[in-house]
Amino acid sequence: MRVLVSGASGLIGSSVTAELIQDGHEVYTLGRSASADPKRLSWNIEDHTGSLNNLGSLDAVIHLAGEPIGNKRWTPKQRGRIIDSRLAGTDFLITLLREAGLEPEVFICASAIGFYGDRGDETLDESSPPGNGFLASLVMDWESHAQGATAVANRIVHLRTGIVLSAYEGALAKQLPLFKYGLGATFGSGSQYISWIHLEDAVRAIILALSDSTISGPVNLVAPVPVTNSQFSKTVAKVLRKPLLLKVPGLILELAFGEEFADEMLLVSQRVVPTALQTAGFEFRFPELEPALLDLLR
Repeated sequence: MRVLVSGASGLIGSSVTAELIQDGHEVYTLGRSASADPKRLSWNIEDHTGSLNNLGSLDAVIHLAGEPIGNKRWTPKQRGRIIDSRLAGTDFLITLLREAGLEPEVFICASAIGFYGDRGDETLDESSPPGNGFLASLVMDWESHAQGATAVANRIVHLRTGIVLSAYEGALAKQLPLFKYGLGATFGSGSQYISWIHLEDAVRAIILALSDSTISGPVNLVAPVPVTNSQFSKTVAKVLRKPLLLKVPGLILELAFGEEFADEMLLVSQRVVPTALQTAGFEFRFPELEPALLDLLR
């Protein structure tokens, strides 16, 4: 297959790109930096520069580009960057595909389980209604804009991604130094659910979505066994053979990170299950947390 990947320098994008190349696919990447490599294409969302005219043909698009949501406080300026990078970025990519006359079979677009909002211990699958809050509103708009790809693609997939576990990047990697020094902690009450997925399973699921024509619409990119924040922290500490003695009250998190960020990123409860993937017959290599952490941290 000839595949175009945006956001190829990120945690998921770099892993998906490497796996596709290893499997013998022809992969083109789309990023902000210009390159002499004909397979590394450049674009700029802000000034609407870029072109896909030299591709000739394309079988699939994996659109993962977007401003990270967890790296900075949600100031009005940062919220604007987060929104524009997703909505305007998706619109511009679809425009580039249309202008180049490209008609990929499938357009796979990043999304997030933030769609569901804070839902306590309610079990959520792809048929569950959206929740409330900044992220829920953002994801609803993002998926709506991605549906614009029906103008060029036969099939649209929205990857509602949970917390992707890696020892090198992402939420787990940021917490590891504290856990290794015995300073790991639970957040708030610890009863809020975390929906996670091992990076390897996330990559395998995305590649399945490329070729399986039965997969379309929203797809929860999470493992089948979500855990509470308390269970997550205890399991990380157990795998690292470190104590878990600390608990950070929600008020402290809100003061440190901002109320909205803390409530939607650190204290939110989302008990999400991967019904679409399981219906498609996807077999998780790491359905449960402890084996996943043992693999990543051994």
